[in-house]
Amino acid sequence: MKTKHDKEILNSMSKNPNNWRGIFYFNRKDRRLIVPKFDPSMGWTLNFSSPYSYLFIIAIILIIIASTYLK
Repeated sequence: MKTKHDKEILNSMSKNPNNWRGIFYFNRKDRRLIVPKFDPSMGWTLNFSSPYSYLFIIAIILIIIASTYLK
């Protein structure tokens, strides 16, 4: 389980403007796949430095395509 100190470090990473490329979060040191947006009231986003984020997007697209054509 993560300590309170670890959570504070992770939250400070997502609030650092240097880790954002426009609307995209990109931080290799942050191991989370899903992170809060720069303004947490806006929801969550993917960490695009992780290869799993691209696999996640591809999987969602494939599910949408399969559900459309397999009716």
